[in-house]
Amino acid sequence: MSRRLPPLNSLKAFEAAARHLSFTRAADELFVTQAAVSHQIKALEEFLGLKLFRRRNRALLLTEEGQSYFLDIKDIFTMMAEATDKVLERSEKGALTIALPPSFAIQWLVPRLADFNEQEPDIDVRIKAVDSPDSSLTDDVDVAIYYGRGNWPGLREDKLYQEYLIPLCAPSLLLGSKPLETLNDLKHHTLLHDTSRKEWKQFAKHNELVGVNVNHGPIFSHSTMVLQAAAHGQGVALGNNVLAQPELDAGRLIAPFDEVLISKNAFYVVCHEKQADTGRIATFRDWMLAKAQSEQEELLDD
Repeated sequence: MSRRLPPLNSLKAFEAAARHLSFTRAADELFVTQAAVSHQIKALEEFLGLKLFRRRNRALLLTEEGQSYFLDIKDIFTMMAEATDKVLERSEKGALTIALPPSFAIQWLVPRLADFNEQEPDIDVRIKAVDSPDSSLTDDVDVAIYYGRGNWPGLREDKLYQEYLIPLCAPSLLLGSKPLETLNDLKHHTLLHDTSRKEWKQFAKHNELVGVNVNHGPIFSHSTMVLQAAAHGQGVALGNNVLAQPELDAGRLIAPFDEVLISKNAFYVVCHEKQADTGRIATFRDWMLAKAQSEQEELLDD
């Protein structure tokens, strides 16, 4: 069923005239003649089949129907103006909004942003940390970082990093009365969990650990908190290789074992398919992918 919509120019003329209660002031605002406003109002009244204005003692007044119609449409014009301002604000200075998990923002993107800003000084990056990234590619977001197994219909997805889960701890734990010499020594230490206990359970099953209680230990809602707890000697974390790299480089965390758990999850840079190869979105995607590839190559060379 088609919707009956009046001409936009007639609506604009009516909204301005009703707001000012003056055809003259409406004409000045719209940069047209008073006669043009009068013509548009007449066309709208004919479309609706009712009178919107009446004159009394040289004053312009709204009819009852006109007043009701004005109250209904004025908010629509306000919303259109706000939507237009939002679009203009986003395009100003080449703004680019990126939504991503807080831990990835803190541990990976923020430390590298200076490099992107130096290469692309005309792109104004805006960071939006979100706890549920796989639903974060809203209308006000250009690029997102998703964590998962891929296959998001209608979106362009490029894998940044495969996830490897590594037991990590503070160096001080190796010097205590119960040092970590073999995986089964984990039974003497608190296990730190990221979101759930699932990953430690998978690690224990994969490595056939004996006597290790994977159902014990605190659970944290963000990976950064797990890594910080481990760095402060509160236990052993099963850390994401990418997110843990800054702590490993600084010596705040160490990997006491060679064993790792290859996760089915990965980090992806994601955008709408139709926008993937256009303008600043493509520029940012290309930079992220190149950065991730070069860093992984450096690790392999080491």
